[in-house]
Amino acid sequence: MRVGVIGAGSWGTTVANLLCHNGHVVCIWAREPEVVASINDQHENVLYLEGVTLEPSLRAVATVREAVSGAEMLVQAAPSHAVRAVTTEVAAGLGTARPIVISLSKGLEPETHERVSEILGETLPGCPVVILSGPSFATEVADRHPTAMVAASSDDAAARAVQQACSNAYFRVYRSDDVLGVELGGALKNVIAIAAGIADGLGLGHNPRAALITRGLAEISRLGAALGANPVTFAGLTGMGDLVLTCTGHLSRNRSLGVELGQGRTLQDILAERRSVAEGVKTAKTALELAEELGVEMPITREVERILFEGKDPRRAIRDLMERELKAEQWR
Repeated sequence: MRVGVIGAGSWGTTVANLLCHNGHVVCIWAREPEVVASINDQHENVLYLEGVTLEPSLRAVATVREAVSGAEMLVQAAPSHAVRAVTTEVAAGLGTARPIVISLSKGLEPETHERVSEILGETLPGCPVVILSGPSFATEVADRHPTAMVAASSDDAAARAVQQACSNAYFRVYRSDDVLGVELGGALKNVIAIAAGIADGLGLGHNPRAALITRGLAEISRLGAALGANPVTFAGLTGMGDLVLTCTGHLSRNRSLGVELGQGRTLQDILAERRSVAEGVKTAKTALELAEELGVEMPITREVERILFEGKDPRRAIRDLMERELKAEQWR
């Protein structure tokens, strides 16, 4: 199968390499000329996946049009805030072709509150969209550590095609038709991971991390249910699984950002030093706005948003969470 990959960050490069390993013909678009050169000449992405030897068959190009030309399947790997602009460019390169689109992005569009699948439905009409999500660090997949993910789509044939294209001895893909639940789990867990990182940065131990994971899952599930997602989805790989990984793993960008916040650094200083995107920063504000529109209470998300954008002291935020009105564990 001919596959075009749009975006050569760590995750886009990893999935491109996985598909090459599975025998597909893969062409990846990178914005940076040095990434194009390093993939083609050194078989390594020196900026985003340093130290990982890539399949010799993986070819990098400098234009979106060249990457998508003749593709039977596309992998959309742009950050969520850039999906609309990037895939509008993809549409121009596709012409009348309608390949299956795999999206790796996790987040909500700040201006519209739309999920990535909704954006893709507007920018790439007629293309079957499959969301690939679940607990996965790019470097561990690149090192061929056993990993399980979910392909979610309203088009079962497309989900099955992605499942077959991606699965192998170290990468197992399940299917789901709950696109809404899978996308919300993947986006909102990043906000809770920032909270978990803040607690770790403050040196508060294991108890608060466990509380944040479980109560974070509760508020993600509340918002999901209000929007019409299947609550069972949040007990699976793209709910609890992704949440545990992102809140505990040292490779988590969102958790590490939270750690630095807990240690007293400002958001501006942290972001100024980072090349990679911590999606939870933008998602916190967007998710809180969405929750307020629906009348859904998300206390952890609210406190993370105040720490990020209002400069609230993290210790004060934790105290405010602990001193809230007492409730039953299960409430709406």
